[in-house]
Amino acid sequence: MLKEAEIRTFVDGTTHYFETSGQQAATVGSPYLVTDGRPGTYEYTGVIGISGARKGIVYFTAPRGMLTVLLMRMQETDCSEETILDLVGEVANTISGNARRDFGKSFVISVPTVIARDPDKVAAPHSRAYVIPINWRAHSAKLVVCLE
Repeated sequence: MLKEAEIRTFVDGTTHYFETSGQQAATVGSPYLVTDGRPGTYEYTGVIGISGARKGIVYFTAPRGMLTVLLMRMQETDCSEETILDLVGEVANTISGNARRDFGKSFVISVPTVIARDPDKVAAPHSRAYVIPINWRAHSAKLVVCLE
C-alpha cells in the first residue's frame, strides 16, 4: 500500500513537469484508490515498469488535445502521431525518473512503453491502483500508480 508521502512524490513530479515544460502549473485532484476494475485511460498512455524494492507500473494517460497543446507550449510545431507518442512516453519517464530520485536506487524504472487508443493493452499487475487526476489548462489527464 502506498503511503501519502509516496503519492506526494508522484504528485510533485507531475506538477513540476507541467510547470516547467508546459509553462503553466497543473492542478491535481484528490488521489483515489481503484480496487475493482481498471482505472481507465485516455487516447495516449506512457507506461513505466517498476522493479527492485517496489514492483508494478506507473502510467501517464492523456487525450490528444492536451498533448498537442503541451507540444505547442514547448515551441514544438510537429504535432504528428510520432511526436505525440514520444511526448506521452517522455512525461511518464520524467515523472517516474523524479520518483526514482526520491525513492533511491532500489526503485528501478523501465524504458517507457507507449500505447495509443488501445486501453486493453494497459493492464495493472494487481487490482489496487492509485489514480491522480491532473488538470492543465482546459484538459484532464491521469497519473496511475500501481505498486506493491
